[in-house]
Amino acid sequence: MRAPASAGGTGAAGERAVYSVTRLNDTARALLETGLGNVWVEGEISNLARPASGHVYFSLKDAAAQVRCAMFRTRNRAQSFDVRDGMQVLAFGRVSLYTPRGDYQLIVELLEPAGEGLLRLRFEQLKK
Repeated sequence: MRAPASAGGTGAAGERAVYSVTRLNDTARALLETGLGNVWVEGEISNLARPASGHVYFSLKDAAAQVRCAMFRTRNRAQSFDVRDGMQVLAFGRVSLYTPRGDYQLIVELLEPAGEGLLRLRFEQLKK
């Protein structure tokens, strides 16, 4: 299917601005990282994976949506609680895009229990 003659993305001389997939993903990544910066996100952990690398991968979800997350080894080791599927958390990190797949994700720097997870953690700490 051809783009209409009036389609955007043309230069001053009428030349098309054609992106490679890599350039498109790199541009999208830069826009996400500079446009949103660091954010706090609350959600429930699901699809938790702990590969041998020491990184932790999971999704944060709410009733209507989810976002993929990556927490790298150095940050994961600093956690003061055991991260589990079903746990409600507050995640602090930066929004980025994993260029090879074109998936946007949250690079998590800090996790805190929230909601029921926070109450359960405090109860367990009191028992100890």
